[in-house]
Amino acid sequence: MSLPDRTKVTYRRELRRAVANGILESAAGLFLLLIAVRWFHAGPVAKALVAGSAYAGLLLSPLSVSFVSRRGWPAARAAGALALLGGAAFFCMAALPWLPVYVAGAFVANACVSTAVPLVTQIYQENYPPERRGRLYSTTVIVRIAAVAVFSELAGHWLKHDLSKYYALLLTFGCAFLYSARCLWGIPSNPLHQDARPALRRAWGYLREDRLFRRTLISWMIMGFANLMMLPLRIDYLANPRYALGLDEQTVALIAGVVPSLVRLSASRGWGWLFDHINFFALRISINLCFAAAILTFFLSASLPGLLAGAALFGLASSGGDVAWGLWVTKFSPPERTADYMSVHTFLTGTRGLLAPQAGFQLAQILPLPELALCAVTMILIASSILLPLTRTEPRYGGRPGLPHPFQGSND
Repeated sequence: MSLPDRTKVTYRRELRRAVANGILESAAGLFLLLIAVRWFHAGPVAKALVAGSAYAGLLLSPLSVSFVSRRGWPAARAAGALALLGGAAFFCMAALPWLPVYVAGAFVANACVSTAVPLVTQIYQENYPPERRGRLYSTTVIVRIAAVAVFSELAGHWLKHDLSKYYALLLTFGCAFLYSARCLWGIPSNPLHQDARPALRRAWGYLREDRLFRRTLISWMIMGFANLMMLPLRIDYLANPRYALGLDEQTVALIAGVVPSLVRLSASRGWGWLFDHINFFALRISINLCFAAAILTFFLSASLPGLLAGAALFGLASSGGDVAWGLWVTKFSPPERTADYMSVHTFLTGTRGLLAPQAGFQLAQILPLPELALCAVTMILIASSILLPLTRTEPRYGGRPGLPHPFQGSND
């Protein structure tokens, strides 16, 4: 099937940008926290701020959509400007090796990535045809994950020999942001849709009016809080001398970065196909159960085989989460409202992303990690039960024909 020129240009530039995104993902998901624990000996508050920094931008995403919409900027141009700001933050962190600057820089840099998410999702809605959207997106995810795996191995080896060289990683992350900005500015995109209602009130109005959207977000909030509470604790569990695992930086990078990335690499195309072809709610429940299994396996084990198995399950779950999280609102929203719907989703993700690591690191001071893991799994099962009755229904847009949308209209 031939693709429109607009789709081809977007796809080519997204493939190149995926390499830079993979490097930045390794920063947010592994190296920034590892450096905070091993080099700066950060306390629980500082560690939680670094771990939750990517989610700060999600809290700001409704404001960013409103700001860009009012000024009539193309979505790709605005996302590129955010990438430049993130690069500047990393360069400041490298130049000023002081914990407060490090934490603040990580906060700004990761926030720039996540603030741009609704803008990039709008680009996918405009430029990728619905019947190929999951496949095209998952292919760029594969490139991104491969970059995570390769860079995690190389950077872990680099830090193993001399942790004081971490500043070189910060410079690399800054350069990745600059390349991402260049790629974004070459992608065709339109100004965001405007109407008489202010963008913020319009976006939150959809949450009130669309019962299915609201119910899905409630489930996602419960599941996401549990998952995001445990994800940064993986790095602390592996790297903190308190848990006496005795792992060096390269082994930590292998377990937390390389192994999950390789599994994500092999599974992403499959999840992309499932997103295009099966019921969305059944897909979301399957991903939830993968995360529950990963949490139990990882935190109930202190042996290398158990940790590797848990890491592999995290990779399997994350590969499904990549596709579902990034594209799911395209099944719920009118095409011209995708950024608005996504901004609500990203705001709620940001809320739990900031609160959950704080809760996790504080609870880990008083509860054994296996008990905390069991609490998280219970929350994930509750979240899945909320969606279970919906597995024979479909969202309004992009669903399989012949299955009803249970809450049509705004009569709630």
